[in-house]
Formats: sequence, structure tokens, C-alpha cells
Amino acid sequence: MNDLLLSILVHLQITFTGVLIAAVTGIIAGIVITKNKTVAAIVMSLTDIVQTIPSVALLAILMMLFGLGDTTAVVALALYSLLPIVRNTYAGITGVDKGLIEAGRGMGMTKIQLLVKVQLPMALPVILSGLRMAIITALGIATIGVLIGAGGLGYFIYRGVQISDLTMILKGAVPVSLLAVFVDLILQYSEKKMAKKAKRA
Repeated sequence: MNDLLLSILVHLQITFTGVLIAAVTGIIAGIVITKNKTVAAIVMSLTDIVQTIPSVALLAILMMLFGLGDTTAVVALALYSLLPIVRNTYAGITGVDKGLIEAGRGMGMTKIQLLVKVQLPMALPVILSGLRMAIITALGIATIGVLIGAGGLGYFIYRGVQISDLTMILKGAVPVSLLAVFVDLILQYSEKKMAKKAKRA
């Protein structure tokens, strides 16, 4: 039981560290590219390309750069999490009602004030949606981190496959599924709350 609890904690640490790096990078990138459609198209294409790389191949490439262990898994998850976060940040900010932006300008707001007080609060539900997709995907992908020496619940799945032990496979797979469902429900609730606040605002 202690091994399972420890593996769950390590799995969560790897997942959320990778997604956090992607969130910081992706939200900043999503904001910056709203200023130029050409740059936006290039950035979106690059994140699309990363998504098409098979996870095992990406881990193998990153392993050559960062070696075995959790660091490689974190970097891989950060890369895979970028697309939904960048895309949703861009969509959320560019989708803000132009009338609200003009009203803000009419009140004398600077570009930074418009971003912080108008655009980001209105775009937050969409950004959270991208973050939700990133976390759920990362929870699943993190299981194959065991192939490059990372910790987490993937160990039970991989070991179970090796010895043909269904109980051990489920010992890793069930917690991952439950974590994904739990995170999904929490973030869906947060999205709805943010959307209501945005409408009221």
C-alpha cells in the first residue's frame, strides 16, 4: 500500500510539474502570438508537430539529452501539454468581445491593463479548458515514463505486463483513471464558475 501511495504521489509530481512548465510557457506564448497572425500560425504549427511525435520516440530523443529519470518525463509532458494551452489561450484572448476592449480603451486603460483586467479574466474559462485537457492527457502519458527510468504508476502497468499479472496492471491503471476523472470534474467545475463570473462582469 505504501508503494502504491508513493507511486501516486510521484506520478502526480511528474505530471503537474510538466503541465506547470507548459502552462507558464504556453500562456505567455498564447498572449504574445495574439499580436501577429503569422507568428501565431508558426507557433501553432510547431506545437502541432510535437503532438504528432510518438511518445516513445520523443522520450528516446529526450533521454539522449537529459538522461534517464523523472526530468526527461517532465520535459516530455511539458512539450505534449503545450498545444492545448497555447491554442486555448490564443482562442480565449482573441475571442474577447471587441466592444469590451473598446470600452476599456475609452476608460483610458493601457494595453497591460486591458490584458490583466479585461482580456485574461474573460479568456480564463477557455484557458482552463486547455489546462484541463493538458493535465488529463499528461496523466496518461506519464505512465510510459517508466521506460526511461521515471517513477510513477507506470511501473505497476509495465511490471504487470512483463509477468502477465492483471492485478498488478490494474493497480497502476485504475488510480490513473480515477485521478483523471477527479481532475476533470474539479476543473470542469472551475470552468463553469469562471464562465459565470465572466458573464456577470
